[in-house]
Amino acid sequence: MNPLRLPRRLRLRLRPAPYVQNSPPEQLLFGGRLKGSWGWTAHEGARLRTSFWSILRQIPRLVGHTVSLAWRADRAALIVVAIAQLGQAAATVFGLLATNRVLVSLFTAGPTADRITEALPSLLLVGGAGAVAATLRAVTFGGTGRLEPKVERLAALTMLTPVIRVEMEHLEQPEFHKILDSGQHGQTAARQLIQHTLGIIEALMALIAVSGVLAVLHPVLLPLLIAVVVPKAWGTVRAARRTYESIQVWIEHVRQQGALRRLLISQKAGPELRVHGAGPFLLEQFDRMGVEAAQEQTKLAHREAGTDLLTSALSGVTAAVTYGLLAWLLTHGHMPLASGATAALALTSGTSGLRRMVTHIHHLYEQSLFMTDLIKARDESALRAIPRGGTPVPGPPALIEFDRVSFTYPGRETPALDTVSLTIRRGQIVALVGVNGSGKTTLSKLLAGLYLPSEGQIRWDGTDVRELDRDQLFDQVALVLQDYQRWPFTARANVAISRPSEIHDLERLEGAAELAGAHKVVGELPRGWDTLCEKGYEGGVDLSGGQWQRLALARAYYRKAGLLICDEPTSSMDPAAEIAAFQQIRDLAGDGQTVILVTHRLHSVRSADVIYVLDQGRLVEAGDFAALMAEGHQGPGLFRELFTLQSEQYRTGGPEVPAQGTPPAARTGAERPAERADEAVTGGTG
Repeated sequence: MNPLRLPRRLRLRLRPAPYVQNSPPEQLLFGGRLKGSWGWTAHEGARLRTSFWSILRQIPRLVGHTVSLAWRADRAALIVVAIAQLGQAAATVFGLLATNRVLVSLFTAGPTADRITEALPSLLLVGGAGAVAATLRAVTFGGTGRLEPKVERLAALTMLTPVIRVEMEHLEQPEFHKILDSGQHGQTAARQLIQHTLGIIEALMALIAVSGVLAVLHPVLLPLLIAVVVPKAWGTVRAARRTYESIQVWIEHVRQQGALRRLLISQKAGPELRVHGAGPFLLEQFDRMGVEAAQEQTKLAHREAGTDLLTSALSGVTAAVTYGLLAWLLTHGHMPLASGATAALALTSGTSGLRRMVTHIHHLYEQSLFMTDLIKARDESALRAIPRGGTPVPGPPALIEFDRVSFTYPGRETPALDTVSLTIRRGQIVALVGVNGSGKTTLSKLLAGLYLPSEGQIRWDGTDVRELDRDQLFDQVALVLQDYQRWPFTARANVAISRPSEIHDLERLEGAAELAGAHKVVGELPRGWDTLCEKGYEGGVDLSGGQWQRLALARAYYRKAGLLICDEPTSSMDPAAEIAAFQQIRDLAGDGQTVILVTHRLHSVRSADVIYVLDQGRLVEAGDFAALMAEGHQGPGLFRELFTLQSEQYRTGGPEVPAQGTPPAARTGAERPAERADEAVTGGTG
């Protein structure tokens, strides 16, 4: 059995969650209660809605699962903890029996000195049992401290290993991300499961030990323990649930006030908070929420106190009856006085252990929900992972062919690419252009192997990419995405992370920085390559958009891959830096590297070997710059119109714009492409 696979959960008897009326600030600002839609929030209140008996029935399975997990993480530590807990139970039994012997000796007739002398050996045994129990508790604590981080690490690796291989089209689905978000909380839950499982076992052993002692002292004492335990158990459960309910309601207020608190100190919101006068208004709402939260907590505290008073009274009555019966046994000669005193100690110890066990049971169930989410995230990730193995990819492809390729994102009906056919040869500069939403970025991700076609084929030197070893395919690709990753690491790591196996190659690092123009950026950093590029930490700095873009380009150059895909690689650069960057890209193609250039800046594609023009997912034009700009070029002339429109923006007066209010259907064919061209100028992901 896989130690990270929970058995099928039993059906639970659910209760409705408590209803709390929205306050005016909540309704005005948030439209009601502010509950997150993250995966883990689905379990808020789960312990409150589930009956205690439903939880109790699952305990054997949950304990078995946790033990198997700990066994895989560290067998030696688990064995040590198990032996220590058994030893504690034995020490408890021995200590209670030795205490009984002490009391028997003290209550016998005779001189006081003789009775103390007779009780001394048993008293030493009591002390020894206590010392052994204390030592074993320390051993248990140490073993648990050794187990918990190993179990958490095992759980995290078990989930994250398949996650980093999930196909991009699945990773971009919101529902799947909810599963991953909740699964992350399962990593901590795995650690908590160890703590609460061991707590239950310890408390159960204590109860068994106490029951054994009571059975030895007098058989009728066992029912007495049950008589005390039952009301205590009910009272403990009621008190725990009332406290949990209070916490759940309070969480809502904390979340809302936290949202306002972050806004009130936000740099981004600061200008409007001051100029628009929103600051005092939000501060007033914050204060009103605080007053209402305090009132709600006071009300819940009173209810909790009432519940606690009722259960304590019931437990007191039951305890009085129990101890009354114990007194009757003593006064009628059915039990020695010493045994009665020992029984009283045992009953107190038993009820204390029960309270601990009930609390651990509640927490164990709650954490098991998050552990189940981790298992679900792991299994779903494995099902959606990029396959391992396939046909080897010995080097950069000489020819890449798109053969009637279509791609539709999950959950959408309209294809992002529609029956696109094109070819890319080694050493070419290939430009992908078109208006926003035309499919340029999607096509580039299909080129990189991040997506597989919904229909058609993409062939590398005649082999369908579905058959290739995707890891080896990725090894031939370097990316500069429009939304490039700004790693919160040092400048060195930000560049060299593109080739982790050679991350310490300083000569390669300096060369990539020189090509990308990033050497000047690094030279101005306070600690050079070792400067942390993340503001908010000591020594960390915040880079400008242009500086980040140079690091992203250097990252792609550091990789030294045969296929370089650049999606808007210079959007944050000044004109001079942009010209230099495009010249470097052209030089790379001259060295035999294939360059795919996705851009809205059409002046930069003049030197491209071939330009593919996309419109609404379809390939509508293809050719070099001169061919696409020629008056007699066959096709819709979209590239020429887009290029002309961009060029006119830099002239005095700018381009002509259709009159306001002109219906789209009434505009000429030239005007409609101009609308698309206007979108192209504004930028976008394509």
